[in-house]
Amino acid sequence: MSDPSGQATGPDGVAAIDWGQALVEHGGWLRRVVAGRLGEPRAVDDVMQEVALAAVAQRSPLKNPARVAVWLYRLAVRQVLIHRRKSGRGRSMVERYAAQGGSSRDEPSPLAWILADERQRLVQEALKRLPERDAEILILKHAEGLTARALADRLGAAVNTIEARLVRARRRLRDELGALSAEFKVHGDE
Repeated sequence: MSDPSGQATGPDGVAAIDWGQALVEHGGWLRRVVAGRLGEPRAVDDVMQEVALAAVAQRSPLKNPARVAVWLYRLAVRQVLIHRRKSGRGRSMVERYAAQGGSSRDEPSPLAWILADERQRLVQEALKRLPERDAEILILKHAEGLTARALADRLGAAVNTIEARLVRARRRLRDELGALSAEFKVHGDE
């Protein structure tokens, strides 16, 4: 559809905007606005890409094509704010990691830290699924660092009995971790 001047219009009669052309036309000054607000030259391209994606994907048509520059400016500022928020979250995660003593190059990366947290959560979940007696002996053994002899003394059982219970409890824990892993894979594929 087109209006009397030959410009393309949408189904509601509002002039359709060629966002590719608009972004080319306004891209130079928008890039300077983004760079000035970001202060991170390496992130400008990422934010400009988000601006372009948001412009092309916008849901409601712009009623006044003369306001394209204003609309793009607001969109660019919004995308800068979103980028800063995401960057801030990443920085705070790294700062938390460093505060926990993970600032040395020899220590794991933030990704390793996240994976370790996830692994700990899975082990805790698997322990909840175990019979109380098995969970208790594993916690005493590993959380408190007790030997089989110390466990035997504390629980009033023979050392051989404690060792057999530990073997059985570890096997059950492995089975539960395997089941949780399988559940994770099934839900991750959906």
